[in-house]
Amino acid sequence: MGEPRNRYSTVSLLMHWGIAAAVLAQVLLITAHENTDGPVSGQFVMLHKSLGLTILVLTLARIGWRLANPAIPLPSALPRWQKVAARATHILFYLALIVIPMTGWLASSAGGRAIEWFGLFSWPLLPVGGGREAARSLMGLHELAVKGLYVLIGLHVIAALKHQFIDRDNVLHRMIPIIPRRP
Repeated sequence: MGEPRNRYSTVSLLMHWGIAAAVLAQVLLITAHENTDGPVSGQFVMLHKSLGLTILVLTLARIGWRLANPAIPLPSALPRWQKVAARATHILFYLALIVIPMTGWLASSAGGRAIEWFGLFSWPLLPVGGGREAARSLMGLHELAVKGLYVLIGLHVIAALKHQFIDRDNVLHRMIPIIPRRP
């Protein structure tokens, strides 16, 4: 089942927007955690961990889907540097969406903190040690990668808006099919 040439497939759209919604939920969950105390705060953290691991699995599935269904070619009129920047940004997105949950998982594992995946089962901890000090260092990497993800999201949104309102091409239509296709 190949990708249509004028827009991404339903599977690609669902993965893209599903992961985007999950990333937004992550920000809301960690903000809620930081603004509460006690057991409720811990529940926000557990949901954050569960959703983070879900993002990891979805990202790996999305990479597999992408390998089986290559991206739609960018407009031929697009300068080469913009094509390179677009591909590099997408690769960095995939990398961030793997590194962020992996460093969180590693931090939980190093600190010996259990992960209950949405309260359904215990997610296995990785065989790493180091205790709180290692967990703290890994959380530093986790937070740095999140900041990098914010930069990528900003670049991605700016580029999408540029394509829609300056270039006036159909790049945004490919990912948001309700936007009318230009002739």
